[in-house]
Amino acid sequence: MKLLLDATLCEGYGVCQEQAPAQIELDDFGYAAILAAEVPADGEAAVRAAVAACPNRALRLEPQR
Repeated sequence: MKLLLDATLCEGYGVCQEQAPAQIELDDFGYAAILAAEVPADGEAAVRAAVAACPNRALRLEPQR
């Protein structure tokens, strides 16, 4: 599974990074940046929580191809 970010929708709330700090960091302005798009099996629950927590739906998951 891949974690994708639409940076045009991110408004820098930071709740995603709180949920999945191993996959998401915040830049100098507080906007989300994906550290690793590939989601490891042990990080799946945290990433799903981050996607659900985003108030602007800037994050989404895509199945692996």
